[in-house]
Amino acid sequence: MRGSPLFLCLFSISCWVNLMPTAGVKIFHFGACRVPVSMTEIRAGFTAIKANIQSRDPIRTLSILSHPHSLHKVKSSDRCCITHHLFTFYVDKVFKHCRTEDSFVNRKISSIANSFLSARRKLGQCREQNNCVCGEESTERFKQILANYEGLNVTSAAMKSLGELDILLDWMEKSR
Repeated sequence: MRGSPLFLCLFSISCWVNLMPTAGVKIFHFGACRVPVSMTEIRAGFTAIKANIQSRDPIRTLSILSHPHSLHKVKSSDRCCITHHLFTFYVDKVFKHCRTEDSFVNRKISSIANSFLSARRKLGQCREQNNCVCGEESTERFKQILANYEGLNVTSAAMKSLGELDILLDWMEKSR
């Protein structure tokens, strides 16, 4: 069999390539948890729709995520908890109410939502294994985010939160 060594070589290379981490996937340390997140995919999807989403925000004086007591200065021990809350918030509240008449925008939102869902699932499994407990500070910060969100109608709040996604992504990358 003349082709066997070539086939074996190509098969080995194929297996090796499949085991390599996907480009753009970063490992985040949320307290005791290490979670892979496809930041390149999320950032690219968000960048493609950011202007469209932010143009739909009628209230520019209020922010959901930027508040003196929101994400900044969260203790590293609380990062696991607040990040899980934020992934859940985006999956359960924000992405569900962000629908537009533009199918391209909707596909990008769906792609970002799937990335968040995957990261939330992995972070949730890690939290259970490591018994991550939410501190009072992270609980209060998340309550403030929810209060900001719930102060608006559902669609406006969802669009505003999606438009602020870069705040969350920047925070995640800075505290990585």
